[in-house]
Amino acid sequence: MTHAAPQLSVARILAVLIKEFIQLTRDRLTYAMILVLPIVQLMLFGYAINNDPRHLPTAILVQDQGPMARSTVSALVNSGYFEIVRTAASPAELDEALARGEVQFALTIPADFTRKVVRGEGAKVLVEADASDPAATGGAIAALGSLPRTALTHDLVGAAAQGRQAGASADPFEVVIHRRYNPEAITAYNIVPGLLGVILSMTLVMMTSLGVTREYERGTMETLLATPARPIEVMIGKLAPYVVVGLAQTAIILVLAKVLFAVPMAGGWGALTLGVLLFIIGSLALGFLISTLARTQLQAMQMSFFYIMPSILLSGFMFPFRGMPTWAQALGGLIPVTHFLRVVRGALLKGLDIAQLWPSLAALALFVIAISALAMARYRTTLD
Repeated sequence: MTHAAPQLSVARILAVLIKEFIQLTRDRLTYAMILVLPIVQLMLFGYAINNDPRHLPTAILVQDQGPMARSTVSALVNSGYFEIVRTAASPAELDEALARGEVQFALTIPADFTRKVVRGEGAKVLVEADASDPAATGGAIAALGSLPRTALTHDLVGAAAQGRQAGASADPFEVVIHRRYNPEAITAYNIVPGLLGVILSMTLVMMTSLGVTREYERGTMETLLATPARPIEVMIGKLAPYVVVGLAQTAIILVLAKVLFAVPMAGGWGALTLGVLLFIIGSLALGFLISTLARTQLQAMQMSFFYIMPSILLSGFMFPFRGMPTWAQALGGLIPVTHFLRVVRGALLKGLDIAQLWPSLAALALFVIAISALAMARYRTTLD
C-alpha cells in the first residue's frame, strides 16, 4: 500500500513566514542591523572614502620674500592638493610639525630663489612629505611635477625672462621631493603596524563581549556573583587574562612585522608601550560594556562588528584619513583605533616619544575612563 506524498500548503508556509517576521521584529538589535548596516556602508563608501585626498595640510618656510616665491606658493595652493595651514620660522619648526603629523607636506623656498631663477642657475625648492602612508601623498607628489612649468608663467616676462642665461633649462626651477619615514613608498610599512590596532580590536572586543555574555546565557554569572567577590573584582578577574592575550598578540605582530616585512623600528618604545596598554584596557572595557547590553552571544557579535567596521574604514587604516570629508574625520576622531594607529605609526616609523604623541595618548586615556565608567554603571544596573 502506497501513501501519497504530502502536498505543499501555502497556508502553512504563510503561517511560518508570519511567525518569522514577528520573531524578527522582537529582536530589535538584529532588525536594526539589517536596516542600518547597508545605509552606513553606503554612506561610508560613497561619501567618506577617497583614495585621492586633496587640500592636504602644508607648512611653508619662505626665506625669499620676492614675488616669484609668492607665485610659487600660490601655484602650489591652486593645484588643489595643498592647503597652507602653517608658516614656519625655522627648519626645526618645520621638521617638528611634519614629525608630529600636524602637516602632510612642508615646503622650503631658499633665500636665493629669485636670483637663481632669473640667472638660470638651477634654482630649487624643497618639498618634504610625510610618506608613512604612500596612498595619502601619491596624488599630491605627482601634481608637483607640473609646478615648475606653471608657477612663474606671469613672472618670467620682459626683463626677467631676458635675464635668464641662454643655456638655462626649460623649467625655471626644480622641485626636490624628500619622502620622509617611508622613502621607498612601501605599503607594508603603513599597513602592517596598523594591523596591530585592527587585530586587537577584533579579538579583544569580541572575545570579551562573547565571554561575558556566555556566562549570562549559561546562568553561571549569577553563581559567580553569589560568591564573596564584589562586582568590580569579578570584572577585573574576567578581563585580566585578556590583557595577557593582548600583550602576547602585540609581541607576535611586532616580531613578524620586523622579520617578515622589515618594518623599521625607529624607537618610541615608551609611547608605544603606554599606547598598547591603554588601547588593550579600553578595548576590554568596551567589550564588557557590550556584554551588558547584549542578551545573547549573537547580539554581542553583531554589536562588536558594528564597532569594528567603522574602526577599519574611518581610522586611516585602509584609506587616507585626510582624504575623508570633515564630518567623517570628526567621526573618525571619536574612534580609539584612529589615535592608536597614530601612536603605533608615530613610534615605529618616526621614533616619536610620549611628549610628541601626548594628544593621541590623552585621547586613548579619555576613552578608557569614559568606557570603563559606562561599563561599571551599566554592570551595576544589570545586576539590580
